[in-house]
Amino acid sequence: MFGLISSLLFVSGCAWFEPKEEKTAQELASDGMDQFNRGKYKESIESFEKLKDWYPFSKFVPFAELKIADANYNIKEYEEAVAAYEEFESLHPRNEAIPYVIYKMGLCSFKQIDTIDRDQTTAKKALNTFTRLKKQFPGDLYAIKAEEHIKKCLKSLTGHELYVGLFYLKSKHYKAALHRFKSILNKYSDVGVHQMALQHIATCEASLKEQKGEKVSQ
Repeated sequence: MFGLISSLLFVSGCAWFEPKEEKTAQELASDGMDQFNRGKYKESIESFEKLKDWYPFSKFVPFAELKIADANYNIKEYEEAVAAYEEFESLHPRNEAIPYVIYKMGLCSFKQIDTIDRDQTTAKKALNTFTRLKKQFPGDLYAIKAEEHIKKCLKSLTGHELYVGLFYLKSKHYKAALHRFKSILNKYSDVGVHQMALQHIATCEASLKEQKGEKVSQ
């Protein structure tokens, strides 16, 4: 009796520890896409990562790499998304999805643009990325879509220069203010504040002359 029980336990134990059959690359791609479409982005990333790990030479790998980037973008993990998009561009520079990839990289920065009184690093990054897209793929659908974002980047950057310039002007730091107002004319295309910048430049120059005259008379 003991021998029979031991045999049964051994057989059932083998079943417990028998490894599960691995899914094919196509099945993992299908699972990942299904999860992605249902908004289960973290689960989809796991499926696509498995595909990459288990089948590194599969024809589905580029697709998995791209969807990992998209999933990270959708959950606002922008740094991870940019890293994934950059890796895709580096590995597949001639892929037809490259204009889309560059556009999404630009959006990762664009989505993080803050108010004009805050640091504008993300606005500069977005502008540079969208500008690169236009230069590399002029006329492409995504380059055309980037045009509106470029205008908003320029508006944010110009607004920041104006904001800082006015702060210096009110604080009577005329040289610093003059530098900011002139940068609007030199760096950025007209987004509706050039006339205002010219007026402030005239005010700064007049104030600087007045200050210089006061020093001479003293």
